[in-house]
Amino acid sequence: MRHGEVHNPHGVLYGRIPDYHLSELGRKMAERVAEHVAGRDIVHLVTSPLERAQETMEPIAKTFGLTPDIDERVIEAANLFEGKKFGVGDGALRQPSAWWLLRNPWKPSWGEPYVQLVRRMRDAIETAREKAAGHEALIVSHQLPIWVVRSAVEGRRMLHDPRKRQCSLASLTSFTFHGDSIVSVGYAEPAKDLLPVKDAKKFTGGA
Repeated sequence: MRHGEVHNPHGVLYGRIPDYHLSELGRKMAERVAEHVAGRDIVHLVTSPLERAQETMEPIAKTFGLTPDIDERVIEAANLFEGKKFGVGDGALRQPSAWWLLRNPWKPSWGEPYVQLVRRMRDAIETAREKAAGHEALIVSHQLPIWVVRSAVEGRRMLHDPRKRQCSLASLTSFTFHGDSIVSVGYAEPAKDLLPVKDAKKFTGGA
């Protein structure tokens, strides 16, 4: 699951910066997902250590009476633009000094390597699968980690247009296993009607 909407009045790329919390809308999104999954066979919960992820997990943990594990492996991707507004006309990309960071989009040169990101996410998913053996686990993470591990599972290249990620706020990306192998990938948006208009109109709803 991707976390809900974050209170970010200055519109910065907050990444791993602490003290970014869910907005009131984000909390409603979390409640909606808790209602959506209430009938599922979930026996194990995992969350990123960042506040927005833990706050998204709260109503789900309450629904199932479970204490979530905090797993550093599902944290947001590292990014050298963290703390800055990211845009061509009004953000960090106006500064020529930032252009060097964009030299290798395949890696990517501005942040955590995609291969490393996929590896840690796959490891975390495997641990959750083992702990929930025969049942279901739910992990709250972040858009880029979720999208790249899904892309790897579905055989897509890592280089992509961020605007086309199918991973909206409070969305659910599901991996179904048969034995040790992932046999299908699902996607759902239980809080779609709560998405901000600018996100709801996008192909992905992502932000």
